[in-house]
Amino acid sequence: MGDPKKRRKQFSVPLKKWEESRIKSEGELTREFGLKNKKEIWKADSKLRNFKRQAKRLVALNTEQAQKEKTQLLDRLKSLSLIDSNASMDNILDLTIRDLLNRRLQTVLVKKGIARSIKGSRQSIIHGHVTVKDIKLTVPSYLVKKNEEATLSFSVNSPFFSTEHPERVKGEKKPKKPRKEAPYRRRGRR
Repeated sequence: MGDPKKRRKQFSVPLKKWEESRIKSEGELTREFGLKNKKEIWKADSKLRNFKRQAKRLVALNTEQAQKEKTQLLDRLKSLSLIDSNASMDNILDLTIRDLLNRRLQTVLVKKGIARSIKGSRQSIIHGHVTVKDIKLTVPSYLVKKNEEATLSFSVNSPFFSTEHPERVKGEKKPKKPRKEAPYRRRGRR
């Protein structure tokens, strides 16, 4: 089984390391989506391959368990807004890596107009300025679900929360005022 403390790779590297067309397309994706390195592309590609592999396996089966797994897979991809609500298993095979990268938290912040640039959104996520459903997230590769899009905002403790902050996008909706909390008291000398 292996050591549970040892982290395993979540992706597979390309077989041909120096393939020119692949390197060029990965460079374009890295710039367009503001990725840190090509491992992020490979992770997304592996996740996409797993979705497609599962869809191919379930299309071939015709059991009660396979029907349950089909509905679960379709529901998961619908909640991620990767496929339409009336999509079938064949639509899963049409997904591309761009579809998956468009659902990352880093990309959704820019498309919703919360962040100015793709690199700025990555930095604000890593530094803990972004919340989803009032939970602070520091993972730019988090896949945002359809129902979580409306809850994206800056953290209450973040300097970006103020609408006068220079990095805020102009014309954005004003954030809700936070509830008053008990004042913080320091212990010790006064």
